[in-house]
Amino acid sequence: MRLRACNIEKGIKGMKKRTKIILAVIAGIIICIGVVGYIVMSSIQKDLDYLVDMEIEYVDLTAVEDGVYSGSYEAFPVSAEVKVTVESHKIKEIQIISHNNGQGAPAEAIVDEVVDKGTLQVDVISGATYSSKVLLKAVENALKIALVE
Repeated sequence: MRLRACNIEKGIKGMKKRTKIILAVIAGIIICIGVVGYIVMSSIQKDLDYLVDMEIEYVDLTAVEDGVYSGSYEAFPVSAEVKVTVESHKIKEIQIISHNNGQGAPAEAIVDEVVDKGTLQVDVISGATYSSKVLLKAVENALKIALVE
């Protein structure tokens, strides 16, 4: 009977030790996930802060020949690809090919404003600043490509 009690005590001690090891491993995994999450979120926030302060450059449309030009821009988590049609040194149309925007879909109205005003110097869409800037930068890049060609 005494041998059996001794074996049970050893078994309980072994279970306690395994439980402590398992809990330590789980705690380590949770800490690693937290650190990685913090790094990722910090990187995303840095991209988004950059977007808010980013200037959209003036492009002299008198130097842009007629044609259809593609441009894109990405600042994770927002990206856009556009095609810009230029006729008689004016932006005639902007077609959004893709726009990964999260909640920034309202920003797509900015392309109509660019066409109407004939310039990239327009106000961003309130509540969709990041997507507005990415779309404007994609259009800017398309027009810069037009200047090189």
